[in-house]
Amino acid sequence: MRIGLIGAGAVADLHALAADRIADTRLTAVCDLEESAARRVAAPHGAATFTDYRDLLACRSVDAVIVNTPHALHSRMVLDAAAHGLHVLVEKPMATTLDDCDAMAAACAQAGVTLAVGHIQHFLPDKCAAERAIADGVLGAPLAVHDYRSTDYRPGTRSPWFFSRELAGGGALMNIGAHCLDRSVWLGGAPAVSLTAAVTERFGAPVETDGTVALRLANGGLAGVSVISDPPHKVDELTVVCERGSVVADPRAGTFLRIDGRTRQIHTPSGTDIPDAFREQLADFVAAVGGAAPRVTPEHGRHIVELVLASYTSAATGEPVGVGAAQSV
Repeated sequence: MRIGLIGAGAVADLHALAADRIADTRLTAVCDLEESAARRVAAPHGAATFTDYRDLLACRSVDAVIVNTPHALHSRMVLDAAAHGLHVLVEKPMATTLDDCDAMAAACAQAGVTLAVGHIQHFLPDKCAAERAIADGVLGAPLAVHDYRSTDYRPGTRSPWFFSRELAGGGALMNIGAHCLDRSVWLGGAPAVSLTAAVTERFGAPVETDGTVALRLANGGLAGVSVISDPPHKVDELTVVCERGSVVADPRAGTFLRIDGRTRQIHTPSGTDIPDAFREQLADFVAAVGGAAPRVTPEHGRHIVELVLASYTSAATGEPVGVGAAQSV
């Protein structure tokens, strides 16, 4: 499969490396508004470069594209890719509005092309170890999830577009919180039906820098997400409390089971965990193009966008917000 990469910032190198590590898959084109950025990513792979994504879509040297651009640009690029008959892996968040999510899914379905959403958490080894432990049944059913993650939303610490509501769709919750919401409902075992949220803006930032979300899941479970900007220590810890024990996943420390007063480590981090996750994600996408079901469907990607947007509504009103099926009852 010939892969085109739209957007040479952020995790572009990881996407490009992943293509090199999968048989019969290669990076053939890279696009970025800054030609030097496109060349930097493309050169090690012998890929062509473009500064207009529409030229990449029309170049006839790609079978699929990875959309790795500011969030609000995802929709238009996916629609255009579908119109060219190209399969799409779009980075998370899927889009910044539910209408855009629906339009993207409909366009790809009508064109007969695959659409998958790049929620990388589903492929990180520490989270996959937690998933396997829960699936094994020794812990019992999930009852509650606690997800605590730090970030840094001080102006100047990341590209300016992250601080534009128009381009990013929000701040720390849309960007980092989407990861937490994704893995909380995934490992919690069910989509959310309601939530309550609060956000705050610090450091003079025009978007939220910190936020908390309390969710009730369709299976009766609870989940709590906290995203904190610039704390004294970096934190990325997910705990799933089950009937007979708990599992904690942390990409820096590893994954641990606790049952009946005893702790056992089931994943030890390595320096290849993140590149390996991007390889597995792209391999999953290639398999989906071949007819397999993607691990992260457009429906799931849409639900995560729904949760972020509902969090903003709850934070603004101070009231709980129903989501998913709960909206129609």
